[in-house]
Amino acid sequence: MAKKPAKKVTPLMKQYNGIKTKYPDALLLFRVGDFYETFGPDAVKTATILGIVLTHRNNGGEQVELAGFPHHSLNTYLPKLVKAGERVAICDQLEDPKQTKNIVKRGVTELITPGVAFSDEVLQAKTNNFLCAVHYGKKLLGVSFLDVSTGEFMTTQGNAEYIDKLLQNFKPSEILIPKQRKLEFADVFGTNLHVFYLEDWVFKDDYAQEKLINHFDVTSLKGFGIEDLNEGIIASGAVLHYLSETRHNKLQHITSIARIAEDEYVWMDRFTVRNLELYASTSFNAITLINVIDKTISPMGGRLLKRWLALPLKNSQKIKQRHEVVNYLLHQSVELGKIQQHIRHISDIERLISKVATGKVSPREVIQLKNSLEAIVPIKRITSASKNEALKVIGDTIHECELLRSKIKETLNEDAPVNILKGNTIANGFSEKLDELRAIAFSGKDYLDKMLQRECQTTGIPSLKIASNNVYGYYIEVRNTHKAKVPEEWTRKQTLVNAERYITEELKEYETKILGAEEKIMQIEQELFADLVVWINQYIKAVQQNANIIAKLDCLCGFATLAKANKYVYPEIDDTFDLEIKNGRHPVIEKQLPIGESYIANDLYLDRDAQQIIMITGPNMSGKSAILRQTALIVLLAQMGSFVPADSARIGLVDKIFTRVGASDNISMGESTFMVEMNETASILNNVSERSLILLDEIGRGTSTYDGISIAWAISEYLHEHPSRAKTLFATHYHELNEMTEIFDRIKNYNVSVKELKDTVLFLRKLVKGGSEHSFGIHVAKMAGMPQQVIHKANKILKRLEKSHSSEELADDLKGVENDMQLSFFNMDDPLLEEIKQEILMTDIDTLTPIEALMKLNEIKRMLQRAKK
Repeated sequence: MAKKPAKKVTPLMKQYNGIKTKYPDALLLFRVGDFYETFGPDAVKTATILGIVLTHRNNGGEQVELAGFPHHSLNTYLPKLVKAGERVAICDQLEDPKQTKNIVKRGVTELITPGVAFSDEVLQAKTNNFLCAVHYGKKLLGVSFLDVSTGEFMTTQGNAEYIDKLLQNFKPSEILIPKQRKLEFADVFGTNLHVFYLEDWVFKDDYAQEKLINHFDVTSLKGFGIEDLNEGIIASGAVLHYLSETRHNKLQHITSIARIAEDEYVWMDRFTVRNLELYASTSFNAITLINVIDKTISPMGGRLLKRWLALPLKNSQKIKQRHEVVNYLLHQSVELGKIQQHIRHISDIERLISKVATGKVSPREVIQLKNSLEAIVPIKRITSASKNEALKVIGDTIHECELLRSKIKETLNEDAPVNILKGNTIANGFSEKLDELRAIAFSGKDYLDKMLQRECQTTGIPSLKIASNNVYGYYIEVRNTHKAKVPEEWTRKQTLVNAERYITEELKEYETKILGAEEKIMQIEQELFADLVVWINQYIKAVQQNANIIAKLDCLCGFATLAKANKYVYPEIDDTFDLEIKNGRHPVIEKQLPIGESYIANDLYLDRDAQQIIMITGPNMSGKSAILRQTALIVLLAQMGSFVPADSARIGLVDKIFTRVGASDNISMGESTFMVEMNETASILNNVSERSLILLDEIGRGTSTYDGISIAWAISEYLHEHPSRAKTLFATHYHELNEMTEIFDRIKNYNVSVKELKDTVLFLRKLVKGGSEHSFGIHVAKMAGMPQQVIHKANKILKRLEKSHSSEELADDLKGVENDMQLSFFNMDDPLLEEIKQEILMTDIDTLTPIEALMKLNEIKRMLQRAKK
């Protein structure tokens, strides 16, 4: 059988295929002349994402898909590809096509991925763009976050739950993990994250240590305080490895790596971050907490505020320091206004200096950097003269960068272009050679006018004309009537019907000079600008320090503005275990009320001794969930340094905030509402501490009524008997739980009051002492527009159920049980003792924790006490 002839591949496609095999996971933008082209499956994907035409190209008799765009449109199209989650390899021509007779050399000059981007079109001003790596150690996981656009580099290690919380808070654009952990990562962290898989050898201790030590040019990592974070170091090494793999080698702006110290910040698990809607909401177009509290002006301030919200402080001294600055600025409105006015003139200097380090900065951006540093000078003056000690420290640590500002000013034109190729970048007077060339190139009209005047006088020809065209260059044109007066040394260039055109030695020299001058001007401007950018590199740390200070100041000014606009108060932070809020308000809901309607404020008090758990009953829609959320948000705002929406607030330092608020079905992962609810609640009970604040809403509603009541009761009892005595708010529609206050001395009943008006219910949204007797569910259904027939039927069924379970019958039942228990207490065949016996036999002592053992003993003791009575 005859062999099929081998398919012929064009030299261009052969070169393309060779480069593409090295970057199989990326879209390859292949430079061909003035276009970036994509081929095959890449072309299909590119055309779909960008909405450009998909065509075909002949490749040795075969049709190959083709899609491309002009090279000068790269900044328009590249961000769209990256935002779509694509990795993009840019393949450029590495030599001038005019200088070679063979196929032009090409190679990948940069690999852009969602986590490694510098383009303003890809980045969001007030949001970090983190690249993350997760390393699986023997017991703990290491994690590292790097924003290559700002130089922020952080690492830590912990269990999967802690890493999950950080991923929720930092929201990385791209996560690097070992290939062999692909399924394991998806099982724990879900499949909604953008993940890229690296070879397992990248995640090795020695390799990571070497990467970090070489990058920071140090002998050890002790100076960064991360030397004991072995798993974190390995994750950080993987991040640096990925940057070198993606051709990002200019990284002088990554000047340090910081430890995310778990013990310094309030713990919030991922359920809490989601339930409190700090940054995002499952509801469409919902307003989140960050939307309400973000009064920052600068991009740096906006990014830092998100960090403060993700990591509220546990150190009362640091919290009070922030509060004092906010309080001072609140009462010094003139000073506050001046500082904010100057901040408005500060660009994103953190990202600008990163562009300087990577050589991606434009002349106009360098001018923006200079202008921003000039706007910082008056801020230094104002803060240094402040009467507040913390503001004085801020003023003293600001670097004026005087030499940097003056150097930029004398080097660049104030109206320098975005693209250096457009010229007019370097200031006049900076370079003699450049000034001379500019005089030749741009002052030619004067020179030619003088030459023309001189030649007219010398030759006696009054109508000479000097001009130029693309074919003949510069020439002197003489009408035929004066042809006899032309000097012999002139050389004829072109004959016209009515005139002759000539060239002179002087004009030849001028032409050579002027044509060479424009090219030399461009070359010199590029060299001088490149030298300036390299020189600015020595100011990276100083500018980063200024960016960090301005970000902090911007956040604190924002808190003062927020407090003034919304009547927030100075919260008192102490080391007690109490939580006392007078007329607290929900910061988000109060901003969404119709005009003229005021938020119904509520008091709240919790402690470890008398009122540890508040059981809140009340009808649906009455505002139970809002009271729970506002309590957490008030604590959160206070411990991140903000004032709070209340008349007064005294907060004993909280170290953990747990919430289980609202149904958060996870059907997509194959879990029911009830299963998700139990998982989240188990996470709370297993991590509770004495300074925890726990907020539980409608626990147990995902199952049958009796199961739900039993679970809610057991959870409440567990929290009451737990040695930590964590402060807890428990909202429920199970009115049976009201009885707990008679058995457990630190559980108190409250309800969200309503007012019944004939057939309607008025929700007063006021928290008052005592339990609620019924749920008003049918009233709510009526308000929702349920058909009248359904409402009527529901009322009839309710009355029948209430009659069959009347309080008298229930009392008789309970009395009968009590008498049985009293009789059986002295009987060795006592069912109670049998129950206790079974309870003990069914208990697995080998797996019982000390706390669970104590609680089991306490439960048996209470059973006996009730029987004795």
